[in-house]
Amino acid sequence: MNFAKDGSEAVKIFWRIEQWFPELEKQIKDSFKNYHTELLKFNKTVNLIGVKTIPHADAIHFADCILASRIVVKEETSDIIYDLGSGNGFPGIIFALLMPTKKFRLVEVDQRKSEFLKHLTTRLGLKNAEVLNRQIESFEAGSINTAVCRGLAPISRALLMTRKVFAINGKLLHLKSEEWATEVAEIPTQLCTYWQPSLLGEYKLPVGEIRYSVVKTEKIG
Repeated sequence: MNFAKDGSEAVKIFWRIEQWFPELEKQIKDSFKNYHTELLKFNKTVNLIGVKTIPHADAIHFADCILASRIVVKEETSDIIYDLGSGNGFPGIIFALLMPTKKFRLVEVDQRKSEFLKHLTTRLGLKNAEVLNRQIESFEAGSINTAVCRGLAPISRALLMTRKVFAINGKLLHLKSEEWATEVAEIPTQLCTYWQPSLLGEYKLPVGEIRYSVVKTEKIG
């Protein structure tokens, strides 16, 4: 546990990944800890995570993506996976560390966040992650087969943003919390002629009672 100054008060910052995931290799857990350190350092100048999530970033961001990866790895066979709106690197960086045989392309339009991601991939020695500083809509039509997103947008908006760039049978995997069913219900009927949604799996964080989900939307037209 560390402490950070928040105004005049010292804020407890927890790090419980080793306790929660003892089965992970030491090198991976060390990389997660380095990621956490860099995230907090850069968050002082770049808006990467909300101030209220800082004390429990180990659960809210790291454990969330670690648990989601266990669902994604069972589903995904693609060699190249895009992280759309990567921003702070969740989930793309976590997935890249846990899935070293796959290549990850971290797509982020914000220049400062892109620079953070480039710094992070270098700092962690990630050879299977590439940062692309560009608009999602700028990709060639039908060029993306598999992507993940976390915090990009509600499902409907994410599908509108990405419909042209996905190939037929392409899959966009959304990391969501309990609101996923509401978001799926809000997908316009017209979009449902292009995308087929389904729930891949659910999980709970090591703390709290909220259930989190991975939702797949598959391009069918």
